[in-house]
Amino acid sequence: MTLRFIIWMVLSTALWAAEYPQMGDDIYDPSADAAADIAAALKQADAEGKHVLLDFGANWCVWCRRLHTLFESDATVAAALERAYVIVMIDVNTRNGTDRNAPTIVKYGEPTQHGLPVLMVLDGAGNPQVTQETGALEDGAGHSPAKVLAFLSRWAPAD
Repeated sequence: MTLRFIIWMVLSTALWAAEYPQMGDDIYDPSADAAADIAAALKQADAEGKHVLLDFGANWCVWCRRLHTLFESDATVAAALERAYVIVMIDVNTRNGTDRNAPTIVKYGEPTQHGLPVLMVLDGAGNPQVTQETGALEDGAGHSPAKVLAFLSRWAPAD
């Protein structure tokens, strides 16, 4: 093997590795630009008659992972999300002296003051509708599908 190939392999492995491998694959992209992602989501939501669901969290956050798992594994929750929302996962981790997506956090009124994960619904025009701390959606060691569905139904766009 050449030295260049070995260096490429080491660098590419580092770039694709999970941020917190003991937690599993990343659910939030550490390199994502939240402002650009929200702008794209708003265009899509406007075209499709949906709202945007901002999911503020971090890859180290157990409760963020539990909520994400519910979003993907519960068929009724997944269908409600697909029907009414465009989801933007926003990494708000602070690591190595960098506050990720800090301007977005400030722009939307510091929603992370409520803990992680925290959800915010924007209408198709980008106007905030609600900020939801997710402790109220918990039930035991996870999030209640019924509580999450009630939240999603309450803030879904009118038909």
